[in-house]
Amino acid sequence: MMPRYRVNCSTMTFLVILQGAAVVLFCSWYVQLSPCDPPPSNAKVHVLLLSSWRSGSSLMGQVFSQHPSVFYLMEPGWHVWTKLQKNGAQALRMAVRDLLRSLFQCDFSVMESYLPENHNVSSLFMWSHSRALCSPPVCPLTPRDQFSNQTLCLEKCGAEGLQSVEQACNSYSHVVYKDVRLFELESLYPLLQDPNLDLRIIHLVRDPRAVVRSREESARAFVSDNAIVLEQKRIKEAEVQYQVMQEICRSHVRINERAVVKPPPFLKGRYKLVRYEDMARNPLQEINAMYQFVGLEMTTQLATWIYQVTHGKGKGSVKEAFKITSRSATNVSQAWRTMLPHNKVKRIQEVCKGAMSLLGYRTVNTEKEQKRLNIDLLVPREPYQFSWLPDKTQHPNNS
Repeated sequence: MMPRYRVNCSTMTFLVILQGAAVVLFCSWYVQLSPCDPPPSNAKVHVLLLSSWRSGSSLMGQVFSQHPSVFYLMEPGWHVWTKLQKNGAQALRMAVRDLLRSLFQCDFSVMESYLPENHNVSSLFMWSHSRALCSPPVCPLTPRDQFSNQTLCLEKCGAEGLQSVEQACNSYSHVVYKDVRLFELESLYPLLQDPNLDLRIIHLVRDPRAVVRSREESARAFVSDNAIVLEQKRIKEAEVQYQVMQEICRSHVRINERAVVKPPPFLKGRYKLVRYEDMARNPLQEINAMYQFVGLEMTTQLATWIYQVTHGKGKGSVKEAFKITSRSATNVSQAWRTMLPHNKVKRIQEVCKGAMSLLGYRTVNTEKEQKRLNIDLLVPREPYQFSWLPDKTQHPNNS
């Protein structure tokens, strides 16, 4: 027979308490070892689309803006640079960072410093590019599960106050902002460590030769921004575009290396590099990967829309420089090869040599090589070099 033991009530109580304490200590230890696990399903996800001018960021912005779970704004940093345009980019980066921090938390009172006295939704930069600002509760025009029409939105919406914008922002699971005015990641560290934010950074880059070709179509629009990028230095007009491109290319290298080569722990799982050319060649695959990275689901309706806007005809016109229209994304990405003079191509390759090597863009040595479109200038990407995906991916319900 097995021996029997008697345990009194106080001993049993002590053992239960001891077991509970052990469980609590284990959970606390596990959480400390797993700081990058996804937040609870009811928490917001905050996404920064980090890019530079004429790099396909407007298309990427619309890919997020048209999603029914996303509140999106296009380039809120524009307000900082416009209001304080006598400064340089280095001095303005903290102001842009602080603006983003408030807006990610749906606090639009910060905009008071940058908007005219009698302001409304239409005072926000490129506001009609945001489906959320053309939808309830801001405007009754567009149901959340339908795509917005920018022309109709401009006609019917925009008169509401910013309180309705805050209300809308708070009602979505994902808050997404696009910015082209940050040139390093370090200023974003406080946001990445903020327990109230779950920030993911999607870094969009594009072949600098294609960027220059696109910038030249709307050169006047960049005069003020160029001066800020170049820290208000006096530079010969013929040299400005190359100096600006050099700064942009250097920033891409800084950002990517900071995120990939010995990044701080809080960056793990929060950075993803995307090349515009990959998105142009395989739009559904690349965009679905971005959605997964931030915890969004692709819908049939979205997949159809994405296919339509990336498989149109032509290379885009000057009038379409800041619009999202149906055109061939592949043709757009290759247009520089037939339209940009070879002497300019050589100069761009000189000032952006390091970035092109890091990001996977082959150089061309002759005009003949440049114009032979059967020669692929895109180096195949190895995913581990360019992105860290979270171990687990949230799929919040659509708002």
